Amino acid sequence: MIPQSFIQDLLNRVDIVDVVGKYVQLKKGGANFMGLCPFHNEKSPSFTVSPTKQFYHCFGCGAHGSAIGFLMEYSGQSYPDAVRELAQSVGMTVPEERDRLPPAQRAEQQARSLALTDAMTRATEFYRRQLRGAQQAIQYLKGRGLTGEIAAQFGLGYAPDDWQGLEAVFGSYRDDALAGPLVEAGLLIENAERRDADGKPRRYDRFRDRIMFPIRNTKGQVIGFGGRVLGQGEPKYLNSPETPLFSKGTELYGLFEARHAIRETGYVLVVEGYMDVVALAQLGFANAVATLGTACTAVHVQKLLRQTDAVVFSFDGDSAGRRAARRALEACLPHVADNKTIRFLFLPSEHDPDSYVREEGTEAFAAQVRDAMPLSRFLLQVVTEEQDLRQPEGRARAQYEARPLLQAMPAGGLRLQIVRELAEATGTTPAEIEAVCGLRSDPARAGRFAQPRPRAKRQAPTGLEQRLLQLLMGYPHFAARLDEDSRALLLDAEQPQAEVLAHLLEACGEVQGEVNFAAFSEQLAQSPYAEIYANVRTAVLREEIEEEPAGLEFDAAVTKLLAEPLRRELDGLETAVTNGVADEAAKARMRWLVGEINRRRRLG
Repeated sequence: MIPQSFIQDLLNRVDIVDVVGKYVQLKKGGANFMGLCPFHNEKSPSFTVSPTKQFYHCFGCGAHGSAIGFLMEYSGQSYPDAVRELAQSVGMTVPEERDRLPPAQRAEQQARSLALTDAMTRATEFYRRQLRGAQQAIQYLKGRGLTGEIAAQFGLGYAPDDWQGLEAVFGSYRDDALAGPLVEAGLLIENAERRDADGKPRRYDRFRDRIMFPIRNTKGQVIGFGGRVLGQGEPKYLNSPETPLFSKGTELYGLFEARHAIRETGYVLVVEGYMDVVALAQLGFANAVATLGTACTAVHVQKLLRQTDAVVFSFDGDSAGRRAARRALEACLPHVADNKTIRFLFLPSEHDPDSYVREEGTEAFAAQVRDAMPLSRFLLQVVTEEQDLRQPEGRARAQYEARPLLQAMPAGGLRLQIVRELAEATGTTPAEIEAVCGLRSDPARAGRFAQPRPRAKRQAPTGLEQRLLQLLMGYPHFAARLDEDSRALLLDAEQPQAEVLAHLLEACGEVQGEVNFAAFSEQLAQSPYAEIYANVRTAVLREEIEEEPAGLEFDAAVTKLLAEPLRRELDGLETAVTNGVADEAAKARMRWLVGEINRRRRLG
């Protein structure tokens, strides 16, 4: 858990203009910077970056956030990863509960990581230079229909047929200081059983006579390689081993290169091989990525759904492809949601995506993608296709197969629909499916299938209440302008804004020293009122108001709002007078209230 105080300190130190400017061409426009939005296609700039608020906002698609949010949205990084990258850029160390390493050991780890990253970068450049003179490799790539432009885009290279080719870049493999990072990065293989005359283990290149596919992380750094053999040989594809930089179960080939196309097309296409990704990009489907010789994992799915709300998995139609699709289905289930779309595309067994597009054309392949099988249909097919649903045993077996899959899904509309279809297919009721599959065993898991939990009434503030929230979000120190009596009246339980205003005033009171708009917004985004604050934040971003006029407007809004509880008290006293039950003190109070309300109206 990263402390909120650290987030505020971090966002006070970074400059969002510098962060966004690395990825978007910005031009000064008044107090802000403008550019073309990286999150949707546009011809005239509607994307603005505010150096005073330290926030970005697109008036076209509505994307907005702090420097942390921009890195998450643009690169698909997780929240902790985005925080760590920003912290590293300004020389800060992220404090975390699990971070118990002594400073010296932590510095040693960072130096080691930098050495591995440097080794991968230099190796990438070496392989790219080698490709220019490797005619056999060039002819192979041309034969697959690839151009030099697409090869450059993906950084393709060639590992020469040489046991010690990388020595030309890094120096003698016998030097432990030089060779150590190469072994750790998976570029060299160390054979301890075979040693040189001086007793040093023999070291040699892992990749030889192969087309090299650099694997990048979400920052664009090379963390591993996939090597494709040119002729006959096994394995056809050789991947980097697991290293401190690279884990096959968490990385996706081509995700860095595909991120813009994924946003433009609205979906990501998951295929099975490096060459499929590159060839599809050449053929107009630049939104493709691939798993790295391993089954799709839950981490893969999380990464994909951070990039887009729609995922299409493409598999061969043979038995191996169906098994791979089943594993992908299981990885997806914990992360399905009613606003996400996951589909499964099965091509004819004689085709992979590359060959299908070349033979049938891009329109035919696009149609296949559009008609891909929804996750719900594939799940029902998996549990029923081998069962004889005419027999009780077959129907019971289908329910048995469905149980772990349904239990893996979060409760929601999609699971409810699948339960209903399974009930219809097996001649039972949805309630019986829920009981048989254990969906009601835990009241917390029953969710929307059980009695809905009561929700506190949170009325969205309007008018003056909304304006008061906007001014407080823009200038948190305005909260100090309220005395105790004013706070009590504003937080009257009958006021529609009381609940959220109380939370905001408390958050304002916790602000220590100078805090920028972005840091304060990040704090409010973690609260139960995040949705209301998001609407307030959008309004704040649309205007530029100086502190002095903002303060005057704040005081006037408070004055008008304080008149409302006084008005209710006056109504009650007038009723008492009408009914003949008011004493002289009540009548005097009523006269004072009339004058006070009129005074506040004039001030407002």
